[in-house]
Amino acid sequence: MTDLATAPEGAMVGSITADRITRHMLALYCGASGDHNPIHVDIDFAKSAGMPDVFAHGMLSMAFLGRLLTDLAPQSVLRSFGTRFATITHLGAEITCTAKLVERFVADDERRVRLELVASDQSGDVKLLGEAVLALQDQE
Repeated sequence: MTDLATAPEGAMVGSITADRITRHMLALYCGASGDHNPIHVDIDFAKSAGMPDVFAHGMLSMAFLGRLLTDLAPQSVLRSFGTRFATITHLGAEITCTAKLVERFVADDERRVRLELVASDQSGDVKLLGEAVLALQDQE
């Protein structure tokens, strides 16, 4: 794990690759998240909506980014976390999440870092872009 307090600005500070997206994973995520939109699990419904097959929930890839963040630091130091969904994540995608340290600053009397987050598939297609702010005081 990279030390966020000493890593230089611009440094890649973390990366994870999630398991390949499968129908089984999507079904489990439906149950865990409560998002039972049939576009994610019912192939007939997806095809009637003009899609070639079901596709992953955007929030599933955001959860992978969340896992990366909690690998980097305790959840208690997370100050903000947001993403923008860029493209659909299809079955078979293998999502890699990365975090780059882009800024150090002080807010509310604590040292913080801003991270640039990216979730992309094995072809390099970006699925989500985001950022997170973490406090450093609890990591010393």
